[in-house]
Amino acid sequence: MSERRVQVPVGAAALDGDLAVPDGAAGVVLFAHGSGSSRHSPRNQYVAQTLQQAGLATLLMDLLTAEEEAVDERTRHLRFDIGLLAARLVQAIDWLAQEPTTRHLSLGCFGASTGAGAALVAAAHRPERVKAVVSRGGRPDLAGDALPQVQAPTLLIVGGGDAPVIELNRQAVSRMAAGTRLEIVPGATHLFEEPGTLEQVAHLAAGWFTRHLA
Repeated sequence: MSERRVQVPVGAAALDGDLAVPDGAAGVVLFAHGSGSSRHSPRNQYVAQTLQQAGLATLLMDLLTAEEEAVDERTRHLRFDIGLLAARLVQAIDWLAQEPTTRHLSLGCFGASTGAGAALVAAAHRPERVKAVVSRGGRPDLAGDALPQVQAPTLLIVGGGDAPVIELNRQAVSRMAAGTRLEIVPGATHLFEEPGTLEQVAHLAAGWFTRHLA
């Protein structure tokens, strides 16, 4: 497997990312982390490793520059700027379409928390590129009016103990026209910290992406 640090251009800046491409990859999955997190999120890294073992390439990237992260630590504003985060994901989708090791691969997006809303907006903006979306404990409702425009098959995974987010996901499903499934993991809370629950997320995501990207 090829693993390397990359920089994804976003306007005048560049965002750091970690790109892993298994030999004979069946697709590539772009990760959108949640509020206050980064490409170093241990939960997303665990899911990424499971996807790699399933033969899928992954790109985990920071959605804010170092300067923006410093501002966000004080204001907590940029992490909820879905328009900005979605625009960054669209630029990453376009970059993957040009990158020699991934340009031939079907693409999916994996979003966590607020990143799920941004991933769905990006999918709506690039329907010809994004072939599948998975959300983990996500806020798809934050995609707003982009929800009915999402064409990619979407799997929404929520913990059974995360009642407010379950309801927000159900509301989002009612607005989506594409093939959408809501999967509730019993005994899991928002961060899937309970034993075995994150493993369930990873296997559900691997199955969804393998089915729709291969």
